[in-house]
This record gives sequence, structure tokens and C-alpha cells, in this order.
Amino acid sequence: MKIQGKMFIWLSVFVLAMAIVYGVWSKEPAGTTALFLAFGLCIMIGYYLAFTARRVDAGAQDNDEAEVSDDAGELGFFSPHSWQPLSLGFGGALAFLGVVFGWWLLYFSAPIILIGLFGWVFEYYRGENRTQ
Repeated sequence: MKIQGKMFIWLSVFVLAMAIVYGVWSKEPAGTTALFLAFGLCIMIGYYLAFTARRVDAGAQDNDEAEVSDDAGELGFFSPHSWQPLSLGFGGALAFLGVVFGWWLLYFSAPIILIGLFGWVFEYYRGENRTQ
């Protein structure tokens, strides 16, 4: 994480220089403000990464001799199959159509969204995937 912190801090220095040059040259407040806010975001992330890197063990990315496989590990558990995103997508599409054609469509889309959401949250509490 040490190298990522340094990269963000150097990026923040670059964004600050560009914000100053852009602000002086263009005299446009919206873009100048956006660049100064981007500087603030870069410095926050860089400080956090540098601060955290001092308190955790060195990772594989901090070792120049490391292989790609040294940083490999479990990425997490991903569901092999689920029909719930289809329900959520259909309900969301119907809800957005409600914005176009009338708010009354939300009465039909809300139950579909709730069924899809509850099904997705609780799909590993019942049925054939209960033991996973």
C-alpha cells in the first residue's frame, strides 16, 4: 500500500498545479472548483493509504522481487446462479417507466423490487442452497 499512497500524493500535487494553472488561465470558477475538489480527494486517499501502510505488514506490491501469484488469494464467494437480479432489473425498469408514464406504475414496481430484494438477501437461508 506504500506505493499506492505515494502515487496518490504525487497525483494530488499534479492536480493542484493544474488547478492553479487552469484557474489563472481560464478564469472559469466551475472547472477550477472541480479541480481543487479533485485535489482534495486525491490528498485524502493518498494520506489514508500512506497512514495505513505504516501500520500493516508489507504486501506483495511493496516487494520489487514479488511475483503476481504472491498477492493472489480468495476473492470472495460469488453465487453460481440466481434469478433475483432479473426480478430487480424488471422492477427497476418498471419503476423508471413510472417516471415517464405516471407515478401509478410505482405501485406495481415496488412489490416486484421488494420480492427480488428479499429473495436475493435470503436465497441462502432456504431451498437447495441452504447449506452453502
